Amino acid sequence: MDDVRQIHGLLQEYADKKLLLGRSISSLYDHLRDFSVWDEDGKTIAGVCSLHICWDNLAEVRSLAVLEGGQGRGVGSSLVKTCLTEAAEYGISRVFTLTYQPGFFRKLGFEDIDKRELPHKIWSDCIHCAMFPDCDEEALMFQVPQSAV
Repeated sequence: MDDVRQIHGLLQEYADKKLLLGRSISSLYDHLRDFSVWDEDGKTIAGVCSLHICWDNLAEVRSLAVLEGGQGRGVGSSLVKTCLTEAAEYGISRVFTLTYQPGFFRKLGFEDIDKRELPHKIWSDCIHCAMFPDCDEEALMFQVPQSAV
């Protein structure tokens, strides 16, 4: 609970640059259990990422943000891998992301898909976004290995 304000601040830095969608503090409290954080020193959150379960066998990695000074050290990769492990624990075999950093996700095994493959996402979240329908984020999907599911 004590992390919410720091999570909000970190996400807002990226939202201000139009690199991800901002989240209200209220929304963060509503979805706090979705989040993993990278705690740098017991006081500072250096990174954050969320696994949002969308449907029966589909989840989304979202709200990935790493402090600028922490980039390039594996913080983001570790957070995404934590989300993928959690998805496997829930028996979810498909995990997608919408991102402005597709190269980062491709290095982790995500593959490009057409956004039209994500109708639940489009009609539950995207339709409420200020960027809809002109969103230029790229959609990528990760297939969780069957042995992990």
